Amino acid sequence: MKKSLNLRQIEAFKAVIEHGSVNRAADALFVSQPAVSKLLLKLEQDSGLALFERVKGRLAPTQHGMRLYEEVDRIFVGLRQLEEAVDSIRRDEQRQLHIGVMPALSGSFVRRVTMEFIKKHPDVHITIETRGSQFLAEWLVSRQIDVVLAGSLIDNPYIDREPLTSSPLVCALPLDHPLTRKRVIRATDLDNEPFVTFAPNSQTDQLTRQAFLSTGARLRTVLETVTAPTVCEFVAAGLGVSLIHPLFAEGARGRLALRRFDPEIEFTFQLCWVDATRNASLVEAFMQDARRVSQQISDELLHGI
Repeated sequence: MKKSLNLRQIEAFKAVIEHGSVNRAADALFVSQPAVSKLLLKLEQDSGLALFERVKGRLAPTQHGMRLYEEVDRIFVGLRQLEEAVDSIRRDEQRQLHIGVMPALSGSFVRRVTMEFIKKHPDVHITIETRGSQFLAEWLVSRQIDVVLAGSLIDNPYIDREPLTSSPLVCALPLDHPLTRKRVIRATDLDNEPFVTFAPNSQTDQLTRQAFLSTGARLRTVLETVTAPTVCEFVAAGLGVSLIHPLFAEGARGRLALRRFDPEIEFTFQLCWVDATRNASLVEAFMQDARRVSQQISDELLHGI
């Protein structure tokens, strides 16, 4: 071989063999007939092979030409297979969404958001991982998950985040509790009341203890748990009271009472993701559903309290 061949020459050569003439090859390649003829001549010069001979005014491939065509066709078949493999990989990734959610949001909230998402994307395979915010942050940075619903404790320079919803904690009470007669519950009202708390060192537990400490009220813990649905279930069963974010109560709606709490304790959830995520369009679609559902639930639960 005298010189390196280029792809355009090979395409013209392949088209002439498959379409039977320079004219039809030119039409298939959307170029002029002289352009195809020039590419064929250059291919023969660069390869040092006589690839065609003229028979009754038409180009016919020589033995060398047919051998070269067999190799070219084999390569193009491989390229088509490679393109199909790329499309398959892309489709597989686009059909998968890995969601990380902190335990406090692992109940009805994430169920409601995910169901909204699935209605619009029924072909997407979803995986939900429930862990503490710091674990989720590490998995997000390492691309093990695509999007995270977490507390405001995540602060990582590699993670993009936005407030999902910000709302004061409310007091959750059994429906028959005497304090349901009050519109606003103060920390001193809960002095020595049986209290269902979140796990120590969780953000909600820390904020609760600070509020009690600042007013001198005594926090009498009767149960500690990790997930918000569990807290709400025990409050609804009458074991005690608690301080929760309004989103926590969605799954126990109608089975416990919510009242505003003083001092006001602002609590913010975050949507977290990373740049250049593999499923950017699906992540954005999921976040839109999360924003909408969180606002709907907050409006519904806070109405009238």
